[in-house]
Amino acid sequence: MSEARLDQKSLPRHVAIIMDGNGRWAERRGLSRIEGHRAGLESVRAVVRGARELGVRWLTLYAFSLENWNRPKTEVDELMRLLERYIELEIEEVDHNGIQVRTIGRGDRLPASVHEKIGSAVSRTRGNRDMTLVFALSYGGRAEIVDAARRLLRDAEAGKVDPDRLDEKTFAAYLYDPELPDPDLLIRTGAESRVSNFLLWQIAYTEFYTTGAMWPEFRKPDLEAAIAEYQTRERRFGLTSAQVRHGSHG
Repeated sequence: MSEARLDQKSLPRHVAIIMDGNGRWAERRGLSRIEGHRAGLESVRAVVRGARELGVRWLTLYAFSLENWNRPKTEVDELMRLLERYIELEIEEVDHNGIQVRTIGRGDRLPASVHEKIGSAVSRTRGNRDMTLVFALSYGGRAEIVDAARRLLRDAEAGKVDPDRLDEKTFAAYLYDPELPDPDLLIRTGAESRVSNFLLWQIAYTEFYTTGAMWPEFRKPDLEAAIAEYQTRERRFGLTSAQVRHGSHG
């Protein structure tokens, strides 16, 4: 698929991806799950580059969920090593391409070395404005909402927030990254159709796209296919088609 098929005026501002299928990809080839994760790293590299080239402004990757901590220790350790490896190998190019790195999640659970490398990447790229790359690490959507509620309650007890004036905008300011826009498009690889506790607050009106491609197979043409499908959809946000056509919000 070529970029010419995409309407540059209606690109999704924020694309979020659930990177699923590393293990199944490896098993089908008689490889270990760890080999699948290593292969998936190539897809991360390709998709970050592809998103930047296509003009996507925000890209959020579900890199490691809170539930993933329950996997075998050898697999968790390897995933942490791969994350460090990605930062080491790619930070130069990421920075050169004007990409800002951010993270969301319970980062205090990450190993010290990972926390340090991620923190260094965040600091180094803070001034970049061409694209924002967000890694969801030690992340869970419900946990994010609970953590936001906890901080909000503390502020309410301190008299900083009036519970009677609480609205969605105020609550959203307590999420891990209040600047993170709601995703326009959520892609899930690996032929599954679950949300898997990802960005539960933010995906209220997100368009979903699932593909049978396993994550190690996913490349820029697959990203283009997802965006092309997104551009065929009418986003109504609770309105009727007629209201959308006429620009009405009443």
